[in-house]
Amino acid sequence: MEAQTGKTLKPITNRILWIFAVGQFGWSLLSGIVSTWLVHLYTGVPENPGDTNGLFASFITQSPILATLTLFGVITAFGRIFDAVTDPLIASWSDRAGFRGGRRIPFMKAVAIPFALVTVAIFALPQTGSTTLNNVLMFLLLILFYLFMTLYCTPYNALIAELGNTQKNRINVSTYISFTYIAGFSLSTLVPTVAGPLGSLVGGQENGMKLAIAILSLVAGAAMIIPSFLIKEREYIDSKPVNTPAFRSLIKTFADGQFRRFVYSDVIYFFAVTLFQTGLADFETRLMDIDSSYTFLLTVLMTVVSLMLYPAVNLLAKKIGKKKLIITGFFTYSAVFLITALCGKGLFWGILIAGCAGIPMAILGILPQACVADVSELNTLKTGEDRSGMFFAARTFAMKLGQALSMVIYTSVTVATITRAADGSEIRSVSAGQYRTVAWIATAACVTGAVLFFFYREKKVLGDIERLKAEKTDADSGN
Repeated sequence: MEAQTGKTLKPITNRILWIFAVGQFGWSLLSGIVSTWLVHLYTGVPENPGDTNGLFASFITQSPILATLTLFGVITAFGRIFDAVTDPLIASWSDRAGFRGGRRIPFMKAVAIPFALVTVAIFALPQTGSTTLNNVLMFLLLILFYLFMTLYCTPYNALIAELGNTQKNRINVSTYISFTYIAGFSLSTLVPTVAGPLGSLVGGQENGMKLAIAILSLVAGAAMIIPSFLIKEREYIDSKPVNTPAFRSLIKTFADGQFRRFVYSDVIYFFAVTLFQTGLADFETRLMDIDSSYTFLLTVLMTVVSLMLYPAVNLLAKKIGKKKLIITGFFTYSAVFLITALCGKGLFWGILIAGCAGIPMAILGILPQACVADVSELNTLKTGEDRSGMFFAARTFAMKLGQALSMVIYTSVTVATITRAADGSEIRSVSAGQYRTVAWIATAACVTGAVLFFFYREKKVLGDIERLKAEKTDADSGN
């Protein structure tokens, strides 16, 4: 392939796409650790000896500060909002970068290890004798966590469009990173299983959990470094810095009608799925009466079902289009959340929910990224300006606003009721009904997301891409 500079670019092979996907494994592992275990460990109430619910709750303020709004909910939501605001800034920085190593890879290389280390710190440092100091430390560490996530993920996601330079490569890279995303998230649920034997070696359950998180975080850091060193960006991508300032670029991105139609449903999807992921361990332990050690095994089941469906999703997306499958994924997820809201006790319910959840995980793990890449490519063909970083950042911006809202809703709905025992001590409790309410909210949100996605016009986007590519080819031939 000839770049515009006259330099011959190397072909983008499946090997390169798999190396790239390893980075997704790393950051999804870190994200999974925080999304699955942060609220579970720092809030909630253990029901039985050995439960991990609320293991670190005594270190952080638990009482509501306004109605049912908790300080912890405010801190985590603010971190998500900060993350969302920095997305377009980092995306613009990346789009405009002219580093020797490329526009994306240098960011990934610089931040991978700090990202892993701050994840460890979140579960180790806010545990001093001062609750106020712990609150401040939690706030600062979550801000750093989300900043590092943005610095890695925004340039990383921009590479999805740039390495997915054809429809085939686009669907393939979306499939591969979906696989590694699920693998990373699944491994994150292994924390209690790893912590069990470690606890007897390092002085108890709390230290075992911290050490397990540290080990998995370092694995994640190593995975994030791999594509940074093995992919020479300039050898595969002819990227040129853009000149549009950050927020003007963001406004231009949201001015794209097809992108807005996509984002409306996407933000609701992430609101719903974040509610589900945040409460997963609590749903299993409190609603189904399943030990938290089963969280990993049930996640493995979800992963296996999802992976078995990957070839079918990949094939069907090319044959019938992404839109129909994405809508199917929304409705299937809403059914999963509905089952969760109505479930009884026993491992059967966990197996049923995990098995069903594998279906939308396969669909919605692969195809939305490809939709963003489609819209980004169409915009590049129309304007001549490659702002793929900003398109993925704009999607992430909206996504994280939904996630921030989900954190506020989850911690508010599941806030513990405090009563006084006869001896004057506090008794904290969270009812099963509060967790069921979360599942009902997620169900309604997913149905809404499915309805909104009907307005996305996939055939028009793909048709315009082919037309503009043909016109460009004809013009080049004429010259």
